[in-house]
Amino acid sequence: MSPELGKRMKSFIAALGFLTIIPLPSRWAHEKEALAGSIPFFPMVGLLIGAVVAALDSGFVRLFPPLLASALTVIAMVAVSGGLHMDGLGDTADGFLSSRPREQILEIMRDSRSGVMGVLAIVLIVSLKIAAVASLGAGIRRPVVFLMPLAGRCALVISLFLLPYARKEGGLVSPFLKRCSSLHTLWAVGLLAVAGWVAAGMTGLAIGGAVVIGTVLFSAYVRSKIGGLTGDTLGAVCEIVEVLPALVGAAMTAPHL
Repeated sequence: MSPELGKRMKSFIAALGFLTIIPLPSRWAHEKEALAGSIPFFPMVGLLIGAVVAALDSGFVRLFPPLLASALTVIAMVAVSGGLHMDGLGDTADGFLSSRPREQILEIMRDSRSGVMGVLAIVLIVSLKIAAVASLGAGIRRPVVFLMPLAGRCALVISLFLLPYARKEGGLVSPFLKRCSSLHTLWAVGLLAVAGWVAAGMTGLAIGGAVVIGTVLFSAYVRSKIGGLTGDTLGAVCEIVEVLPALVGAAMTAPHL
């Protein structure tokens, strides 16, 4: 194996280790240099997660009623990351909805205890995902479920490019910020567009557009609140944007009077 190929392999494994609960060699999964170079592989990990969850969903809908199958599919999406992104959503909601100034928001987000706003945000986003997936027709359900994890991981790349780090001291996401570039963002958006078109045609392209717009808008909101991103806001953008494919798919395929 060439040194360059070995380096890329380490970065891919680091992305898998960071974004999923798959047990991997710790010497690669947590190596700073490998983590810093793993950004281009975030969307690819999203594709892998999407393929696994879509396959599980196909089995669920054969065994259970649509609503129960949808709940199991959403649980699988949350479980694959070990709840990491959902935890970030809860912490972000606790801080952002506290009506406190910037520094206090950051302190609240650092607190590991969950507040009412955080629990409410998690309950609402999970409920919305279940309802949206359950609303999808049989012909569009599998491709949309496939695109949901990809959308969330592409949102991570876009957000990393758009925002600086909010805290003065370094953090978990610092290695990514130093290496994230416009090329990584173009790669993420391009892969999302191609995958969307192949999976769902014009609906897939509409999903890609919604994901980009949603990520930009949420990133602007984050900047207005704390001046930049944190690991928690990355988790939040992943969870929020992940629901957009299901919402767009349901809206475009629903019967209209």
